[in-house]
Amino acid sequence: MQRGEQGMFEVETECGAGTAYYYRIDEERCVPDPASRQQSFDVHDPSLVCDPRAFRWQHDDWNGRPWHEIVIYELHAGCMGGFAEICQRLPDFVELGITAIQLMPIADFRGNCNWGYDGVLLFAPDAAYGTPDQLKQLIDAAHGYGLCVYLDVVYNHFGPEGNYLHLYASDFFCTDKHSPWGAAIDFSNAQVRDFFVLNALYWLLEYRFDGLRIDAVHQIGDPGWLDEMALQVRNAIEPGRHVHLMLENEHNCSAHLENLFDAQWNDDGHNVLHVMLTGEQEGHYQDFSKAPATRLARCLADGFIYQGEHSQRLGRTRGTPSAHLPPHAFILFLQNHDQIGNRAFGERLQTLAEADALRAAITLQLLVPQIPLLFMGEETGCRTPFLYFTDFEPELAAAVREGRRREFAALPAFTDPVVREQIPDPNAMATFISSIPQIEDPEQSACYLLFYRTLLMLRRKHIVPGMPGCHSLGARELGELAVAAQWRMGNGNLLVLVTNFGQHSQAIDSFLTKGELIADSRQLWNPHSAERDSNWLPGHTTRIYLQQRSLFT
Repeated sequence: MQRGEQGMFEVETECGAGTAYYYRIDEERCVPDPASRQQSFDVHDPSLVCDPRAFRWQHDDWNGRPWHEIVIYELHAGCMGGFAEICQRLPDFVELGITAIQLMPIADFRGNCNWGYDGVLLFAPDAAYGTPDQLKQLIDAAHGYGLCVYLDVVYNHFGPEGNYLHLYASDFFCTDKHSPWGAAIDFSNAQVRDFFVLNALYWLLEYRFDGLRIDAVHQIGDPGWLDEMALQVRNAIEPGRHVHLMLENEHNCSAHLENLFDAQWNDDGHNVLHVMLTGEQEGHYQDFSKAPATRLARCLADGFIYQGEHSQRLGRTRGTPSAHLPPHAFILFLQNHDQIGNRAFGERLQTLAEADALRAAITLQLLVPQIPLLFMGEETGCRTPFLYFTDFEPELAAAVREGRRREFAALPAFTDPVVREQIPDPNAMATFISSIPQIEDPEQSACYLLFYRTLLMLRRKHIVPGMPGCHSLGARELGELAVAAQWRMGNGNLLVLVTNFGQHSQAIDSFLTKGELIADSRQLWNPHSAERDSNWLPGHTTRIYLQQRSLFT
């Protein structure tokens, strides 16, 4: 290979699709292509030449869906059986009322199973899930069903095994800055910035993904790169095509959401709802344990709860004002891979919360004007844990196992070393297998499916048509665990929510309940439940009203 401009090496040669190749970087070491489209087996093995034009798209006229129509279903490709098996589930998603599936990261990682956040070859779908053409087939088939497909991408770090960049491109990393995963990626380097921009464009243009969820952008050293990347994406996408860009950002920076990004995962919303459902106050929940109803009201009215206030957990201020943003700039979830899998035993809310209270929260989540996100299995009331799992070589596996147990040592429940030893080993195959969603009670699962389908039908009928132009009219605390919120929908209707996560009934003002009751969480679950009293809201209940005129003067 010959050295070209800016330190790039290249050679041109004849080779067909399927040819295996390495790059020889010195007299001893050969490494896979850092932009490999496909690996012959794993991250240490040769890359394969691919023909990116070989796949024949059946739905290449697909232009996506408007953002206000989106209901996201997050899934792990390995736990769902791989790309081909997910294809078989597409009709189920449509029947449920989902409009978009979001794949957890699929970039090639070491081993046969991994969460996905240890990817090292960011252009290569992992072979454990299927081939590049099988991934394209999944996306093409989803488009045929009217489903968007999003991809979770990780641009803040590489996994701990199989990343060879430090051997021949040390300038890719900072020498004086570190992230939780090691040396920070140097986004001041133009080639580094281009590498990740090209990766985003690769997934959107070559694979025709409908959008990207960008992981933990608060760990990217140069936040300006985010807007630079988003602008290049917007300029490259064909006119008329809907492509959605989503952020995970602990910094709660509203500026990114004003023009270039569609929405941010609303961790604040999840955290306060989790506190109200479970009473947990440890770790990151401590910032949401005081006056949770007031905090939930702010989430429903403004999006972010922390908009510059002091965070006790972080020891500093966090966030920027967000009330000027539309409600659909926030993605609201009760469960996701992080919030379940980062628990020591991967418990789902079905095992942590009282059933009626959880269904009240589900009703809130699916019928407010923020964008809802479900995590695989919750639509059937799944109680299977979702754990953190890896498949590293033995020495690294031991370090990951012990490191994970140390993470929980500061929590009161895990101060006893004997208890910490019970935390599942991420590298044990049983940990991965036990994370595959299972249906344990078919009758109960059918009830949950009907509950979710009904709520999503109500969303399509009553909420989605008014989403464009929707804005908050305010929210307020009704009681210690009760909240009322109102929105003026873009079609002129008034949407009113009253919710009570306490055990006892809560008095509510009659002017809040003058409209048509379109959902009552208790009656949706059990149509034969007791007659409702419009002046009192039972404990563990959410009601949604739709009014044709504003009751605010």
